[in-house]
Amino acid sequence: MRSLTLLSFTLFILVASNTNSFSKGNSFNEPVKKYNLVNGTFSGRITDAKTGAAIEGATVYISDIRSGTSTNASGNFLISNIPQGIHLVEISHIGYSNIIESIEIKNDIKKDFALSESIIENNAVVVTGVTGATQLKKVPFAVSVMRTEDFFRNTSSNIIESLTKIGGVSTLATGPAISKPVIRGLSYNRVLTINDGVRQEGQQWGDEHGIEIDEASVHKIELLKGPASIIYGSDAMGGVVNIITNVPVPVNTIKANLSSNYQTNNNLSTINLNIGGNKKGFNWNIYTSNKAAGDYKNKYDGRVFNSKFTENNIGGYAGYNAKWGFSHLLVSSFNLKAGLIEGERDSAGYFIKNLAGGITERVTSQDFKTSTPQIPYQHIRHFKIALDNNIKIGKNQITFNLGYQQNQREEFGNPDDMDERSLYFDLKTFTYTAQYRLAEMKGWKTSFGINGMQQNNTNRGVEQLIPDYNLFDFGIYAFLQKTINKLTLSGGIRFDNRTINAGNLLDGTSIKGNAFKNSFSNVSGSIGLAAQVTNAVNVKFNIARGFRAPSLPELASNGAHEGTIRYEYGNSNLKSETSLQFDGGVEYSAEHISIGLSAFYNSFNNFIFYRKLEATGGGDSLVNVNGELLTGFKFDQTKASITGLEATVDIHPHPLDWLHILNTFSIVSGQLRTPIEGNKYLPFIPASRLVTEFKGSFNKITNHIRNGYIKLEVDNTFSKEHVFTTYNTETRTSGYTLLNAGFGADIVNKKNQTLFSLSFSALNMADVAYQNHLSRLKYSEENVATGRTGVFNMGRNFSIKVNVPLSLNLGK
Repeated sequence: MRSLTLLSFTLFILVASNTNSFSKGNSFNEPVKKYNLVNGTFSGRITDAKTGAAIEGATVYISDIRSGTSTNASGNFLISNIPQGIHLVEISHIGYSNIIESIEIKNDIKKDFALSESIIENNAVVVTGVTGATQLKKVPFAVSVMRTEDFFRNTSSNIIESLTKIGGVSTLATGPAISKPVIRGLSYNRVLTINDGVRQEGQQWGDEHGIEIDEASVHKIELLKGPASIIYGSDAMGGVVNIITNVPVPVNTIKANLSSNYQTNNNLSTINLNIGGNKKGFNWNIYTSNKAAGDYKNKYDGRVFNSKFTENNIGGYAGYNAKWGFSHLLVSSFNLKAGLIEGERDSAGYFIKNLAGGITERVTSQDFKTSTPQIPYQHIRHFKIALDNNIKIGKNQITFNLGYQQNQREEFGNPDDMDERSLYFDLKTFTYTAQYRLAEMKGWKTSFGINGMQQNNTNRGVEQLIPDYNLFDFGIYAFLQKTINKLTLSGGIRFDNRTINAGNLLDGTSIKGNAFKNSFSNVSGSIGLAAQVTNAVNVKFNIARGFRAPSLPELASNGAHEGTIRYEYGNSNLKSETSLQFDGGVEYSAEHISIGLSAFYNSFNNFIFYRKLEATGGGDSLVNVNGELLTGFKFDQTKASITGLEATVDIHPHPLDWLHILNTFSIVSGQLRTPIEGNKYLPFIPASRLVTEFKGSFNKITNHIRNGYIKLEVDNTFSKEHVFTTYNTETRTSGYTLLNAGFGADIVNKKNQTLFSLSFSALNMADVAYQNHLSRLKYSEENVATGRTGVFNMGRNFSIKVNVPLSLNLGK
């Protein structure tokens, strides 16, 4: 760890120090002449398309070089040190639709822009989770984007929960603190999370393992739906959550944000501070956040004991942007303590807690007044350091990222020894990625890359769920994109190899699982198109082959699966899971209406599932665990398919230009090719959902109130009838309708500078008692007093958010 940190700092200092060499004319002069490192500037003025007035504070940003600025009071902007070539520029301001335009930089370029107040953005979004910055309408598969302002106006208990506003996205939750993304019915190791170019590695295979990223640090999230193995390799079968935090503030400025959130249901309180600066190319950012929540409540369970949690995070980056590119060093530390909800209750229906000596007693009112979790609880720490670089080589670019992560998950569950770690995973991961991008030429964009990781897991707790192991992963790929008028074709091919070397699985000193070594290789690829048929109609189609190497629990588990009647055996002979997905969509955008329709079919070979074992003498194989007979299962592979559809209709009626009505519908169906005991449905597929939002947006309410909004949301989740009831895996779930509302605005001074922003939300206003189909708490123990099984989701909740921005201009 220390050597990697030293290496990262050394590389950063060496790259940054070369800046003077390029400018002072020493031994670097020859490469400068050879590669013609002449950079240009981009300047202009941004105005309101309707009034012609200057727009102050509009953002002009070039993603590929991590450089941008904001307009001054006269609407003028200037970005310097831009490498020659074609760059995708994004111009945005709250209350206006974005403008995306490819600008060819040759020396100094000046161009003015006029922003429209239209709510419908017409695909004017830049995505970077493909290979370099690409306009959304040119990406051949479904991508959704959420920004800082979206998170501020929505209310959730964690960053992944916020993504459920996107069609086709759900969460698999274990209480308010732990949520896993579910994209088009796939989750766990079938969905990959990327954070600032680094593959996020925790224990994605576990139910109680969320995404260890501080939501206060997030600038933008790009959600790629469908197989993305071509760029990211194994585990990106269902999609990718690309989280972007490292965005430099404009040159010669210091910007800060102090924000806070309070939620009434579980007394959740957060405070976040984020400050960044940029002076003559040297840019930096520091953030910290603190979050504490008590036990949440609903009208059936009252306060849900031990749903409390605390979270404390800190991080930031330092870097240099110059003529040759940029180099940034990122560091973050995530720290979460979350209670584990067991749902045990006495005969009167009150929650109980475990005490030393095997004693249980009823939870008291004092137990609900703290945010400190009680036994059982988990403590998760995630440390990450990464070096992110983009170096100009002539008109081409090479990007490379080196990262180190340490994920430590401790579970405390022994009332007789409060310090005993029943489970303690110590996971260390080194990730690497490099990509060579050729300069765009005659509509061609070409890139080549490698990425992978080296990983080591050590068990330090009393029990072992998986063995100690070492893993090495390597992948190489090529990607092409060609634009012909309004048609964009793209595709690529990739090869991967993963080697796993696992030790013995131990039960104390006894061996209950033998050591093994496996290797998995795979070729994947994709080809697709995006066509701007007319100015209003955009069509997309993509075919992609994805793959996933089996996870350690699937290869090596040997034990009871908590909360079920299953005793699970791993299978070290499993093959790579592969899929072939067909994805198509059509989008129509006009001045007063926008319609989007996306459908997919995902066919799996070697889909990893489990089968029931038979006893030697016939009947089910039974395993005695602490006096309880559990049915034996073993991981196996079969064929399966998942199909689905997502639709959006955004109406912006004239002459009520301030109003828009957004409808989002999603449906997913998963089936086994060969039914198991007469049941053909894949388990844990999300229920169909229709969300209708009525929203009024007002750019100017008074001279001191700007960017106001008010909204009413009807969130309708349908009943889930087609479920995998075999082996008591899951049960049917009733439908429900939630009513949500919110309003907010920016408070500005006479110079139209934001003093602070407010956001108010009311969730589940009718206080509906419901269970989300993908909530693990649905399978908690029965409340014998009421006959209801499991724990219900959060009831009525009010939220208030405040954000205070500060800005300092450092001059030229």
